[in-house]
Amino acid sequence: MSTLIIALPLSSGDTTTRYEHVLTPEGQSIAVHATSTANLLPDASRGADETVAVVPAEALSWHRVELPKGVGAGSPRLRPVLQSLLEDRLLDDPQDLHLACEPSPAADRPIWIAACDKAWLSQHLQRLEAARRPVTRIVPEFAPHSGALRLQVLGEADRAQMLLSGSDVAGGVVRLPLNTSTLAAIAGPDGLPERSELLAEPAVAALAEERLQRPVEIQQRTQRLLIATQTPWDLAQFDLANTSRTRTLKRLLGAGQALLRAPQWRAARWGALLLLVANLIGLNAWAWKEQASWQSRRSAIDSTLTRTFPAVKVVVDAPVQMAREVATLRQATGAPSGSDLEVILSAAGAALPQGKAPSGIEYSGGEVRLKGLNLGPDELAAITAKLRPMGYGGRMDGDSLQIRMEGNR
Repeated sequence: MSTLIIALPLSSGDTTTRYEHVLTPEGQSIAVHATSTANLLPDASRGADETVAVVPAEALSWHRVELPKGVGAGSPRLRPVLQSLLEDRLLDDPQDLHLACEPSPAADRPIWIAACDKAWLSQHLQRLEAARRPVTRIVPEFAPHSGALRLQVLGEADRAQMLLSGSDVAGGVVRLPLNTSTLAAIAGPDGLPERSELLAEPAVAALAEERLQRPVEIQQRTQRLLIATQTPWDLAQFDLANTSRTRTLKRLLGAGQALLRAPQWRAARWGALLLLVANLIGLNAWAWKEQASWQSRRSAIDSTLTRTFPAVKVVVDAPVQMAREVATLRQATGAPSGSDLEVILSAAGAALPQGKAPSGIEYSGGEVRLKGLNLGPDELAAITAKLRPMGYGGRMDGDSLQIRMEGNR
């Protein structure tokens, strides 16, 4: 699924505001990198299936708080509680700020809260909505993380700044000027930790290596925007979460599209395809084997019918034709049938308990009704158990016992 990534400017949003944006077809490569007004941004008709807004580091402040017991991420009291906890830490009125919690916060430990100007953010979202580019997710350009120190040098050579994040950074994400005094304060007497991750934009890469005395990894701004969208953060919470169902659907679609298109899932896709092909081949082979076995059994039944009754030339339904031929043969020889009255009465006599005699007998269509038998459940069970080996079934209908061949039910 293609994604339109929009970097929100620090200025307010109006018809003349220009937005830097990146269009990525699968979250890995860059198809478009440009700057334009909101109404000229790529939309669904030009390949953008999802729109993600990136909030710059300068627009966010980070605060670590510990929630009271009973107040979780989904609690309706969460926002008032956060406003109360942050009231003494914020320079602005908490009512004027948009607050967002870290994703999947763990219980019984402090969590990170992002804060930004609500009016500024709402203005940009409304401007994009009016231009028919509704934002489905809002992410921070930089977010706190629990890993080693990450130092990123940004800007131009004459006003380079460094952005710090990591488990040892007290403010979560800290932006400082790149100069000797700040570096000395950060590095300490032993210098920067060996495990530090050092990144820099191309314009300040040489300056960063000179000041840090360490090689740095060059990171384009477009790469940074892509990485920002790959974090689990979503600042669209509380009053900005009115399209949460849409965002959830988009995330599910995005995950599905990533599985279908992303290069890192290519091996998994080939494995799934090979597994599907192997299963289809196996199912077809099993079906062919079962069909061959069924045809073999049917041919054996047909052969038995034609050998036993040579007069049958065409086999349509072997069991029905065999039953018809046996009945004809029985009539011709005068042999009794299992559905004849005397045969059923003989079976009933063998099954009925001593002292039980019917007051009347009815015979119709191969079924015998023995009237006047008031049988209890145990007696009926004993009678049916004796009738079953002889090929008959019995059931009570009022005070009558009905007996007939089980194949004729």
